[in-house]
Amino acid sequence: MKPLIIILLTLLVGVATGGYLFSDSQPRSFLAIHKCQNTCLQPNELAGLLASVGIQKLPMLIPSVMAETERTVVIEHPAPEARIHYLVVPKKDIKNIADVTESDEEYLVDAFRVIGGIVKEKNLVKYRLVTNGPGYQEVTYLHFHLIAQ
Repeated sequence: MKPLIIILLTLLVGVATGGYLFSDSQPRSFLAIHKCQNTCLQPNELAGLLASVGIQKLPMLIPSVMAETERTVVIEHPAPEARIHYLVVPKKDIKNIADVTESDEEYLVDAFRVIGGIVKEKNLVKYRLVTNGPGYQEVTYLHFHLIAQ
């Protein structure tokens, strides 16, 4: 009887923890296995969902953070294309630029303010700011690449 109670308590704690961690994420169906043609999560979408949880709930665990505000986190790209290659990520679950709504405005303005600060701080003149659409995203989560030589 005691092992059953421990299993049930563990299950309840897991459900409660999952509910908290995923509460601010966009709905993304991964349970619709019987309709898996267009509704199941692809690997990049699953990565986006996990990134959403990490950025919103556990930012202290993100490696290589170089700047952070209440609404934005900037990390060094794990596989940089240039001397400077940062990922600028809003702390709100936005899948891609086509999903931006009016309620996302404060997050995007903050991201661009942070980018401007980095550009000024590092005296960047030749730089690119890039975001990818869903077909090019390795992680389906809106983010910007700040790239400079």
